[in-house]
Amino acid sequence: ELGNCRDCVTMQFCANKLDKKDFFGRSDPFMVFYRSNEDGTFTICHKTEVVKNTLNPVWKPFSIPVRALCNGDYDRSIKVEIYDWDRDGSHDFIGEFTTSYRELSRGQSQFNVYEVSGGIIYHLITGQLSFVFPSLLSKTLFFIILFSAFEGNPSQSTSLHYMNPYQMNAYAMALKAVGEIIQDYDSDKMFPALGFGAKLPPDGRVSHEFPLNGNVDNPYCNGMEGILEAYHQSLKTVQLYGPTNFAPVINHVARYAAAVEDGSQYFVLLIITDGVISDMAQTKEAIVNAAKLPMSIIIVGVGQAEFDAMVELDGDDIRISSRGKLAERDIVQFVPFRDYMDRTGNHVLSMARLAKDVLAEIPDQLISYMKSRGIKPNQTPPDCSPEAGLSPTSTI
Repeated sequence: ELGNCRDCVTMQFCANKLDKKDFFGRSDPFMVFYRSNEDGTFTICHKTEVVKNTLNPVWKPFSIPVRALCNGDYDRSIKVEIYDWDRDGSHDFIGEFTTSYRELSRGQSQFNVYEVSGGIIYHLITGQLSFVFPSLLSKTLFFIILFSAFEGNPSQSTSLHYMNPYQMNAYAMALKAVGEIIQDYDSDKMFPALGFGAKLPPDGRVSHEFPLNGNVDNPYCNGMEGILEAYHQSLKTVQLYGPTNFAPVINHVARYAAAVEDGSQYFVLLIITDGVISDMAQTKEAIVNAAKLPMSIIIVGVGQAEFDAMVELDGDDIRISSRGKLAERDIVQFVPFRDYMDRTGNHVLSMARLAKDVLAEIPDQLISYMKSRGIKPNQTPPDCSPEAGLSPTSTI
């Protein structure tokens, strides 16, 4: 959950008899919402669409996180300004009013009628959607470990895969930090773990989606301990190789996600990598296609390499695209592991900080998929009794 306030509110407004600002026609009104800050200033948090040529607009419903609207303070002032849109950007001011989330949450009532320069603004509907879905949602997790010749021999201390008998390597630390948090959202704690970029015995075939436990028919590992055991065992049997292709494993998980688009499952793909990527164009295409599916991708970068390609895949600044097509949602979160290493050697603290930031975008990504498909929470709470074989952490 993101902070104490995790609600998302859906609102709709309409107006009657707004001022006419255009000489040859009626106004083209739109609304701008501002959140008040601690220092008394205001920050824009939402703009409605422009409704053309009318003094009685009905704006479309829109959704916004409550924390973005009022920082979780239900009584904090919310300022709303109404403008008449002009093509040259010199929009004419029509009027304004102030309210609060507490007032808005009452929905259509006498408390939500506001005078604006002779006109009237009506608040029509309000609805909330919490991140905590009271429905059975099995989060299936794919843990992907990168095997590449670029990382050296695991028996040498210079390798990121170095098997130190006294300390976990960077791959194992990153896997454990994130995995121990995410695993609580899967009911059976059985996770398929794959590796890519290695030559497999006995014939030296190069694979980009091989099971870490060596069992093609059953790649599932029992909890984090099972994954770490399979990872260490595979280092003794496979030969690190290349190229480093991400697209095959993304498409691998996407095939599973495409089979359950009803909201009953959500897939999280964890890729731990040194930042080298050989199939950037194919990976972008795979992510754009996966953005339509119930899945998220977490990329943890280990080592001291430049991670420009991983930052590009993250898409926080520029939404990722392929062949001129933008991704429907932002589903990738990237963090460099080195930024979370505690200089005092406190690995427990570094793992906690890493897990927090890695998982920060998952709630909004999950909800964005559900809302885009019109999937609403099941109002009947799941049976979390011992007889049902589930724990309370099996739901989201």
